[in-house]
Amino acid sequence: MTALTDAPPAFHLVLRNPLYRGATIALFLAGIGYSAAAPQMSLFLVDDLHASLSTAGLFALTNLTAPLAGYLIGARSDRIGDRLGLFRLCSVLGFVGWAVIAVSTQLWVPIVVNTLVLGFAGAATSQLFAAVQDKPVPGLDGVIGIVRIALVAGWVVGPVLGSLLAAWTGVRVMLFATALCLLAQMLPLGRQRARVAPHHETHRLAARGPMLPLILFTALTVVVYAGDTIKFAYLPLHMSRDLHFSSGLSGAIMGTQPMVEVLVIPPAMALARRFGALRLLTLTSALAVAGALCFALSHNAVGLFVGQALMGCLWGSFGGLGILVAQRLLPAAVATASAIFISAEPVSTALGGLAGGLGVDPLGLDHVFLVPAVLAAVAAVGLGVMSAVPSLKATTQDDVLPAGANDLQPGDVEMVAVPGVLRVEADDDRKPDPEQ
Repeated sequence: MTALTDAPPAFHLVLRNPLYRGATIALFLAGIGYSAAAPQMSLFLVDDLHASLSTAGLFALTNLTAPLAGYLIGARSDRIGDRLGLFRLCSVLGFVGWAVIAVSTQLWVPIVVNTLVLGFAGAATSQLFAAVQDKPVPGLDGVIGIVRIALVAGWVVGPVLGSLLAAWTGVRVMLFATALCLLAQMLPLGRQRARVAPHHETHRLAARGPMLPLILFTALTVVVYAGDTIKFAYLPLHMSRDLHFSSGLSGAIMGTQPMVEVLVIPPAMALARRFGALRLLTLTSALAVAGALCFALSHNAVGLFVGQALMGCLWGSFGGLGILVAQRLLPAAVATASAIFISAEPVSTALGGLAGGLGVDPLGLDHVFLVPAVLAAVAAVGLGVMSAVPSLKATTQDDVLPAGANDLQPGDVEMVAVPGVLRVEADDDRKPDPEQ
């Protein structure tokens, strides 16, 4: 196998490689499904299942089981090496879980399903990122950036599509459409298999060893993400009740963050290669402090647009770099690392809901955004410490070479690097390449 001297552009790698291309489309579909359901869930609980407002707010606490479920799936993946097999299992669980919620008539059903089933379903995303990371090649950072952009793009268009579908057909149909999206995410990958050699005992011990940096990084991510939950809960109310903005202006302000987020991911990847990922994440966490202060102190649309743009910088940098940092903090078990990091989002939802609920009455709708400012400041300090302490830093890309990368079984996929080309071949269907 020859090395690449000049890596092809990441976009070309994604187009030419079935695994990269399939993962990109799959995560776009998953992003649409999850984001379409998220804004409608409280409405469904209150209007269809007759839950109280407080119960609907506490529903986010059912996400607290997601880290355990993600860890179990990730650890299993690292033990057996079958990334896409577990991805398909999680996708089916997602379909079943959301389909059951869509037809439920009792409040306990979505609570139980979200607690016990959908936490495992959410681990499908981490399995795809682990599969992409398993075969390091030049330009892999750019590939992961594109894959992450696809997930973010799904979250951008999903709420709009979900709202339209719910208005036309009802919330239950929209929730079943979410189930179909999670099932459909298997289709772009076809019958591909992406296997790595199962961990031997030494690798299992290594995976259990230096967990502290990964746990610390994930905890700081939870803290900074929690502020966004508070913002989404109370900024629309603040704009409507206190600032009396029109619905069109409010929508434009809310749409600024995801637009900036998508634009920020590519330059964030480039800046991280030059200055270091943890340093860049520290900087964008500091920008999030400024963004939250804009929400708390601004009384005009300009301040809120600026705040949303600053928050977009935070989410764009974490969106492109977070999963890479997590995997490099635990390179012996990338699936476990991916699952633990991705669980930060559901946990942050619970933390943000709790912090916002406790803070909104004493602080008011405007000053409740001081809570996200404090959370982002804590994260910035923590990430700054991590970037300064050598034992807490991530390894470099060259260090992340999964054990047994060349130990393939017949029918497994291998990434073969030749000048200008990256492709996936089956081990039992491989032909000599004149360029090698």
